[in-house]
Amino acid sequence: MSTPQLTETMAEILARHRGQEGPMLPILHSVMEAFGYIPGDAVPLIAEELNLGRAEVHGVISFYHDFRKDPAGHHLLKICRAEACQAVGANALTERVLTKLGVGWGETTPDGRVTVEPVYCLGLCACGPAAMVGDRVIGRADEAKIEEALA
Repeated sequence: MSTPQLTETMAEILARHRGQEGPMLPILHSVMEAFGYIPGDAVPLIAEELNLGRAEVHGVISFYHDFRKDPAGHHLLKICRAEACQAVGANALTERVLTKLGVGWGETTPDGRVTVEPVYCLGLCACGPAAMVGDRVIGRADEAKIEEALA
């Protein structure tokens, strides 16, 4: 069920993009900026505005990794899964970090502190394994550097 705040914010976002050519991605980015995720109750509002089915909107949300359907933790930890990082230990690092946090890919720690997501290249191939916490990129990542960034 929509809250008054969600309804009001969505009305502002949809009005801002009305008449724009190809507005779905800009709308979804605006929703992410406003809420930090795409609330389920926003999907039918977007679908109605764009004269699309809810499944079409959901398909776009689920296709792009940067759109999330649930709020992220306080810290968003992205660990590179590309081949260059795997070649220098990213898989073992990932296993240790996920075990220590007690989560899997795409999950958030029970305390809401950290959400862990895979990413397929942070542009630090020569300094792998690479990770990112928020906007901070970490080259030659290890558990200590990740823990420090999460502090």
